Amino acid sequence: MLIDSVNVTPGAIKDNSGNVIISKSGSAVTIGASGDTVSVASGAEFVGGGIQWQSDIKTSAFTAVAGEGYWIDTTSAAVTVTLPASASVGDTIEFSDYARKWASNNLTINQNSLNYQGATSPNPIYSTSGQSVRIVYSGATNGWIPTSDDDVALGTPQTITASFLVVAGGGGGGAGDGGGGGAGGYRSSYNSESSGGGGAAETAMELDPGSTYTITIGAGGAGETDQDGTKSPGTTGNDSSVSGTGVSITSAGGGGGGDGDNTPAGQNGGSGGGGSGGGGGSGTANQGFDGANSRGGGGGAGEPGNDDGPNYGGDGVASTITGSSTFYGGGGAGASSPGSAQGGQGGGGQGALNGDPGAGSGIGNTGGGGGGADNNSSGSGGSGVVILRLPTANYTGTTTGSPTVTTDGSDTIIKFTASGSYTA
Repeated sequence: MLIDSVNVTPGAIKDNSGNVIISKSGSAVTIGASGDTVSVASGAEFVGGGIQWQSDIKTSAFTAVAGEGYWIDTTSAAVTVTLPASASVGDTIEFSDYARKWASNNLTINQNSLNYQGATSPNPIYSTSGQSVRIVYSGATNGWIPTSDDDVALGTPQTITASFLVVAGGGGGGAGDGGGGGAGGYRSSYNSESSGGGGAAETAMELDPGSTYTITIGAGGAGETDQDGTKSPGTTGNDSSVSGTGVSITSAGGGGGGDGDNTPAGQNGGSGGGGSGGGGGSGTANQGFDGANSRGGGGGAGEPGNDDGPNYGGDGVASTITGSSTFYGGGGAGASSPGSAQGGQGGGGQGALNGDPGAGSGIGNTGGGGGGADNNSSGSGGSGVVILRLPTANYTGTTTGSPTVTTDGSDTIIKFTASGSYTA
């Protein structure tokens, strides 16, 4: 049965028993009376509106058309469907798993530059056998949106790309011909800038909307605080990290500097601590460099200890993730007369000899290593820092730990100087 059109004048059309079949009041047309069931005979077709299901079964890539429904058979291979390049509000398309094989061979939706649930990437993937997906175009902001909750949950989540800088706490300097503390491990993904230890930039994080990411800021390692001639090594710094759904990034605390007695070697860490009579500690691959020997400077994120001269701490690395260039991850200087050796650029502490004032500590929130000392106080390591950078359009404003939030161009920068969290 094909109904092309029905003209209804104000009033009602009734059957032979007087029951209302079609009525019209103003511009509103009603089929049947209140409580009636309206049935359509098998094979009947109404012209206009609804989804037109296609008779050909799709087994390979194709481009969808608004207003159509498709049976998709992935028995032999996965299928990618490309959405229309343009769409109007209310456009609707449906897809159904013809052979219940989507779990084995997935359905991928190529968004064709339009938003899908508010984002242009990644392409949604449907991987549940027997699933049907109905999507409706809502406009440019959120684009195509599945109209049932199970479809939203089963599509690949739209993630948010965020660049990061994660710097751990620096190591404390050693006392008794002490070596400088190593800088905290330095890991970066921003703007192709290198990570510590000469490593390449890492891959940016992908944050899952609605998930909470825990930020841990590592404290600097302690130095020797007594000035009684005690010889003791510096304490290794603490790790800094970002962790949450799909993300696990940890930078290692800087190695403590060695002392002139029981622990002459520098300790291993993000960057290695400087040695006293033993060798310098080793840095961690792609986080920092080694410390040096014999009142050696602690390793920095950008170079080994003693690279700029005897007892010098290794320099750190400059990052522009906040919009301006700042050094982080400098190694502490080994025991030395004031001015004769410097802590590394990026927060490294100055060393000290007997009779001089106590050695300098690493600068807070740079991951700088503490300076080594002779028979007086050695410096503690500086605390670490975690910085996230993401598009302002995706920034939720949901944080704990009181980070500093700034903007640079179209991005928002979240700088954590104390432990906290961010909810994407």
